[in-house]
Amino acid sequence: MNRLMIAVGMFSVALPYGGASAQTAVTAGNPVAGSELVQMCQGCHGIPGWRTAFPEVYKVPKISGQNPGYLVSALKAYKTGERSHPSMRAIAATLSDSDMAHLAAYYAQDSVRTVAK
Repeated sequence: MNRLMIAVGMFSVALPYGGASAQTAVTAGNPVAGSELVQMCQGCHGIPGWRTAFPEVYKVPKISGQNPGYLVSALKAYKTGERSHPSMRAIAATLSDSDMAHLAAYYAQDSVRTVAK
């Protein structure tokens, strides 16, 4: 019983470090490299207050200032089909993991508010 408690204690201490490593890998993207990839994103996500009509009318979410881990996770979910928006799925299908990390690093900057130059 004592060994079990020690093992559980060690596992619970190790969990935050594993999560931190995964988060570090996600945030390793380069925002400058991401700025070169935003052409496909800025048509919707770069215009404040933009609403789209395909596949239905909805407000496009503001992704500037988002957590990079969330952005990468969302892009991966679109790529695998876990999220089903047709435009996002088509865009995510073209992205590598490093592209996703770079885009996430770019959009994680809170200063990204309008169409990039």
